Amino acid sequence: MSQPAIRPWLAAARCSSKSLKNSASRSRVIARYQSTEVDPEANRPLETPEDWYAFRERRAEQQLLFKLFEPYGSTQNADNSWKIRDGLHKPQANATISALLAAGAHFGHASTRMNPNFVPYAYGTRAGITIIDLDHTLPLLRRAANLTRAVARAGGIIVFIGTRSDLRPIVTKASQRLERQGFHVGERWLPGTLSNRRQFFGESVIEKTRMIPDLAIILNPLQNTIAIKECAAENIPTIGIIDSNVDPRLVMYPIPANDENTRAAELIAGVLSIAGREGVALHQADTIAELKRREKISRQKTRRYIAEAQEDDA
Repeated sequence: MSQPAIRPWLAAARCSSKSLKNSASRSRVIARYQSTEVDPEANRPLETPEDWYAFRERRAEQQLLFKLFEPYGSTQNADNSWKIRDGLHKPQANATISALLAAGAHFGHASTRMNPNFVPYAYGTRAGITIIDLDHTLPLLRRAANLTRAVARAGGIIVFIGTRSDLRPIVTKASQRLERQGFHVGERWLPGTLSNRRQFFGESVIEKTRMIPDLAIILNPLQNTIAIKECAAENIPTIGIIDSNVDPRLVMYPIPANDENTRAAELIAGVLSIAGREGVALHQADTIAELKRREKISRQKTRRYIAEAQEDDA
């Protein structure tokens, strides 16, 4: 900004300070002690009326300067900006490549350990480490989020599986967002939980409780191959974070990303759980709309029956 554009607010500030001096000269001025941090000289207490006038002049100039540059400033502040520490409690609804990059989702394993079927999802190698192509990760994550939303809207049960100690709070928080339609497994998956459920839970529990989920989201698939096999035997779709050393065909809907990074797991699980929460809300809205429709049809049938009965009596 040029110097002539700055001078008007300086002139306005000086005029306002002069008017303050003229008005204050006719009244009694009480000196008070007030420290400021405008400059080092202003850190001393205000002892004389001249000090007080100078302080008010500087404050008026600052306020005019703030008003001048306020339309050109950013609206982002500490309250509405996303932070990495908010990945667990305040996840993002829509993931971006920059967020995945900041979470370290692009780091794979050593290039010598890369699974041959993972080659389409690899961007290249750097210092012997496989770099995952996030241009493939983002659309696959959005596809998984759309699937989670659709399953939750249909009233399906979704289970989050993360059997590492750092993944337990993630799956717990993710399942809580889905309320009654969300469950989680944070400890070891017991073999036979689905395939041998009658012996596990008993006939009475199986008849009264719905035991088969409609979708399984697995944050560490390589350590839960038994759970994936049981889901496949029960025709349950699976979503999993697939690292470079894992075959993407292990799950039905793979998400290529670093499966050992807690931040990446928080981001992916947060996006999927937010999508599931949206599906739960849509399911509740659809249920209310269906009840209203049935109630309307019932009222119409009742009115038609009453009208026919009155015609018969006539």
